Amino acid sequence: MAPDVKNRAMRETASTATVTAGGAEIPVLGFGTARMTGDECRRAVETALEVGYRHVDTAQMYDNERAVGEALAASDVDREDVFVVTKVHPDNAARDDVLESTRESLERLGLEAVDLLLLHAPSDRAPLEETLTAMNDLQDEGAVDHVGVSNFSVEQLESARELSETPIVANQVKYHPYHHQDDLLEYCVEHDVCLTAYSPLAEGTVPGDDRLAEIGDPSGKSASQVALRWLVQQPSVAAIPKASSREHIEANADIFDFELSDDELAAVADVGDGLWDQLAVTLGLR
Repeated sequence: MAPDVKNRAMRETASTATVTAGGAEIPVLGFGTARMTGDECRRAVETALEVGYRHVDTAQMYDNERAVGEALAASDVDREDVFVVTKVHPDNAARDDVLESTRESLERLGLEAVDLLLLHAPSDRAPLEETLTAMNDLQDEGAVDHVGVSNFSVEQLESARELSETPIVANQVKYHPYHHQDDLLEYCVEHDVCLTAYSPLAEGTVPGDDRLAEIGDPSGKSASQVALRWLVQQPSVAAIPKASSREHIEANADIFDFELSDDELAAVADVGDGLWDQLAVTLGLR
């Protein structure tokens, strides 16, 4: 397949596959930007948008919102076609800090509103109710479309859902073949919450896994593509891999032209610590 045809196919699939959660339509493949700053981050996000990603993840903690905003502004992709996520730093969990820091995030991003605002992690700076009330107020102002959390356990997510006036549409957590989130995923599926998987390639460990590469061989896919496909093929799951080179950005997006069988899904899970057979039945995958 010619490169331009292949890229067009990736754009059509990466941009249309979504998770529906709490009224939000979240592209299942997002672009993570943790530990990237400055020109490296700007160029990577520009490339990701060109390749076809329509979900970009940043955070106050990452110190790269301005670079992400510059990439969004430089892109030919319409703003309304990109699902932009940022996160409130746990140190900014008090009401006034939530409001002020989010407005500063919008200024750095060059946006009037973000599609999703997350609390980056549970915080001892303020009661969760205070934090979520401020996030809900930002929704009322039109500065935020949806709210969610990150690094929350099942119990913490349950509390957040009870305290927020609007749906908690996502919980962003570490999830990859070696680190399972079975109980949390079951809860998210049951309660209409997107589980967004960060570090989906286990911070560079997945690409060297011969077991995953073997699973991908019949489809001509790499270990990384198998791991990402395993994630997005599960209900209520989105993944936000990070990459800096065009080669890796494109490869991570090239996961929509194959499917893993039930046995292959189980084989991927078996490289980690999950009880896939039991989970698959619960999730309706078998």
